[in-house]
Amino acid sequence: MATIHGAWKLVHRDEVLQRSSQSLSTLGEHALIFGGELHPREPRDNDVHILRIVPRPSSGPLQSYGNDPSTSHKDDGLPSARVGTASTVVDGKIYYFSGRGGVDMAPIDEQGKLWQFCFSDDHGVGWHEILPADNSQPVPDPRSYHCITSDGKTTLYLHAGCPKSGRLSDLWALDVTERKWRQLASAPGAPRGGTSITFSDGKLYRMGGFDGKHELGGEIDIYDIASDKWSTHTFSADGNEGPGCRSVGTLLAINVHGRPSLITAFGESDPSALGHAGAGNMLPDAWLWDIETKKWSKIVTEEGNKVPQPRGWFAADVVTIDGEQGIIVQGGLAEDNQRLDDAWVLSF
Repeated sequence: MATIHGAWKLVHRDEVLQRSSQSLSTLGEHALIFGGELHPREPRDNDVHILRIVPRPSSGPLQSYGNDPSTSHKDDGLPSARVGTASTVVDGKIYYFSGRGGVDMAPIDEQGKLWQFCFSDDHGVGWHEILPADNSQPVPDPRSYHCITSDGKTTLYLHAGCPKSGRLSDLWALDVTERKWRQLASAPGAPRGGTSITFSDGKLYRMGGFDGKHELGGEIDIYDIASDKWSTHTFSADGNEGPGCRSVGTLLAINVHGRPSLITAFGESDPSALGHAGAGNMLPDAWLWDIETKKWSKIVTEEGNKVPQPRGWFAADVVTIDGEQGIIVQGGLAEDNQRLDDAWVLSF
């Protein structure tokens, strides 16, 4: 088994970070955390928690952009509290789509609307509603435990997840300037929730998920944006030649030692009999896939160094520190069904 060395560092731990099924997106040296639950099927809050990944002596590591609790479930220009949402960054702004919420914990139907959160001197701080330009055109179904990625410049891509019943395999694109949804070719294989998708050099990469009965693995599905076509690369999901089957993990595109790569980490390998109300078997590992050679390497750390405990239903994104890319992993659900309150950075 090929290996590559990495180092995990605990960057913060806080009670307010204790949650699962949340989203996290990075803007510069900040990680912005939104949504999630502390207790099963109970959205925790609709605040944005802003974690400074590299703390400064002059300011604390964590601040929250809070909303008025008395109006947090009203249509007042603020998103309602939710779990199982998904986020991505386009042109320095974070975009969120749907999720579960309300008394019935049903998919939140906002008729194709996205929520945009800004956190910069250029754009200010706060929420904005991004409505489709033409209400007569098709929009994606409301859903939870879906995934979103983007080209970072103009276009985001929304995939799969759990609607009111069943699971989806659809793929949609939205140019955030034109505000027009386009349905693209659906992904191969079983419809799924808890899958992961990422963008690299004109292609989308999709891996893992749960089809209602089994965790999925042994395949990386690759979508070529220019041709609107999918292909599939298979590998041995034995935990030796490649990562085992999993859902509610992560897949992130990253440059490691100058090579375009993908990282997958953690996730659930077997579901709980309690479904969303319980924890299954959680994986402890992280793997790197070299996009050019299509080979997996297991990420190992020096013996004795602290590492994150196994988890699923967490949040993660790419982070750049001192010019080098790594990933940040925050919170999630442990095997003892407890929500985790930590944030870790993996660097190389």
